[in-house]
Amino acid sequence: MIIDIHAHLYKYPYPYSIDPATGKYNFIFPNEYDLRSIHDSLGIDRAVLLPLVSSEVYMPQSIGELIDICDASDGRFVPFCNLDPRVLSNSSDTDLGFLLEYYKQKGCVGMGEVLPLMAFDDPYMQNLFYHCQKVGFPLLFDLSASQKTGYGIYDDPGLPRLRHSLEKFPQLLFIGHGPAFWSELGELHPGENRRSYLHTAIEKEGAVIKLMRDYKNLAVDLSAGSGYYAMTRDRDFAASFINEFSDRIMFGTDICFAAIPHEILNVFLKELASDKLITTEKYEAVMHKNAERLLGI
Repeated sequence: MIIDIHAHLYKYPYPYSIDPATGKYNFIFPNEYDLRSIHDSLGIDRAVLLPLVSSEVYMPQSIGELIDICDASDGRFVPFCNLDPRVLSNSSDTDLGFLLEYYKQKGCVGMGEVLPLMAFDDPYMQNLFYHCQKVGFPLLFDLSASQKTGYGIYDDPGLPRLRHSLEKFPQLLFIGHGPAFWSELGELHPGENRRSYLHTAIEKEGAVIKLMRDYKNLAVDLSAGSGYYAMTRDRDFAASFINEFSDRIMFGTDICFAAIPHEILNVFLKELASDKLITTEKYEAVMHKNAERLLGI
C-alpha cells in the first residue's frame, strides 16, 4: 500500500505560459485521468487531494470540485479543504469554525496546502491555526524564506515562528513541506539559499530535527523536489532521520504537471528498506500507515 499525502489535480488545468517556439499553451497540474495514470505507474493506491485557494501564484480552485471527484473515486482520493485566512471578512478574528465543520461533514480530513505569503505569527494565520485545532484538522503548509515574493507561510532562519505556533497550538498537527522548510533539516551554512534545493552532505542537525524532538505535533511531508533532495543529499542522515521519526514522516509526490517527475522518493525509500537501513515496519509507516493514523484515512 502506498498513499500519496500531497496530490493536486484540476478538473480544468489552466495555462501558465506560452511556448514561444510553437505558440501553444503550457498547462499546469494534471487532470484526474492524468493523475490516476501517473499513480498507477508508480504503484500509488490512494491520494490526498489538496485544493489551492490562495492567489499568490496559482489560480484558486473550488473545494467542492475536489470533493465531488473524491466522492466518485471509491476511496481512491481523499479531500483536504483549504481556506485563505483572509476569507469571509478579511479580519483576524473571523469565525472560520463553521466553514471547517461544514467541510468536515463533506468528508474533508484536513487543511492544506496552506501557502498564502503571510508570517506564521500573523494574526490572520494564528486565527486559522486556532480554528483548525478546534475542529481537529491537521494542517499541511508550504514554508517561505521570503516575505516579498512567491508563496508559503514565512519564517526566519531557525524557524522561531513555527516553534511559537507549535507551542501555542499543541493539539494541532502541523505537516511541514517546501524548500525553505527542508533546507533546515541540517544546520544552515552561511550563504546557503533557503529557497533552493540543497545538495551537500549534512554535518550538523538543523532546526527541523530540533523542532520534531521538542514538539510531537510536527510531522513532515516528503513530497516534491524539496523532500527528495532533503533525503537524497545524505543517505545515511536520511536513514537516521527516518529511524528516529518514523511515526511522523509521510510519503507524498506533489506532482504539478501531467508527467512523472524524477524527484519522487518511492525507489529511494524502498532501497533504504532493502539495504536494511530502515526496517520494513518503518518503511510501511512512511508509505501509508502514518497517513492512515495521523489523517484518519
